Amino acid sequence: MRYAVRQQHAHAGGTSGTSGAAASSAPQRRPRADAERNRARVLEAAREVFRARGDEAQMPEVARAAGVGIGTVYRHFPSRAALIAAVGEQRQAEIVEFGRGRCLASATAAAGLVAFVEHIGEVLDAERGLSASIEAAFGSTEPTGEGRAQAEAVAGQLLVRGKDEGTVRADAEVGDVVMIVCGLAAVIRNDAGDWRRYVRTACAGLRES
Repeated sequence: MRYAVRQQHAHAGGTSGTSGAAASSAPQRRPRADAERNRARVLEAAREVFRARGDEAQMPEVARAAGVGIGTVYRHFPSRAALIAAVGEQRQAEIVEFGRGRCLASATAAAGLVAFVEHIGEVLDAERGLSASIEAAFGSTEPTGEGRAQAEAVAGQLLVRGKDEGTVRADAEVGDVVMIVCGLAAVIRNDAGDWRRYVRTACAGLRES
């Protein structure tokens, strides 16, 4: 979010106006910086609390873990669902960042796809409590909006590159990767077996034979 900072102009022929502007603008910037730090602290604490406690976690627990008052939590996140949504969006953004930074740089696109899906599995496995909270709040753990579009864009780039390389089958689509990830989430959520084996087996179906 961008903030517009009003500046005062110095009077011609003197420096008192400049120093006065600096002095008056400093108190305006600091509360905003403090607010941003508090918001980040609440998000970090909420992620840990929901990871550990799942859907049983409540806002006062998050406030205590963050070292802030409950009013500060509600100032940034007006409801528990809003906080859960923000934590989920943060997690999705980190997954996308991993895909862009690590998977797109893989030696082959096929290897990048496996790494991308496997990383998603690692996150979901480590944060089952958070996933349970997201599902309880919204009825599904599937990301939506910009976060989903960005993740699908990473998968799409890998598929295009893989087809050019000849390491990914010509008829593979982004929807195939989405189905694999949905299945992966179900395997982890239901403890239905070795999710890493599932990733290897499912992603093998995307390779050019």
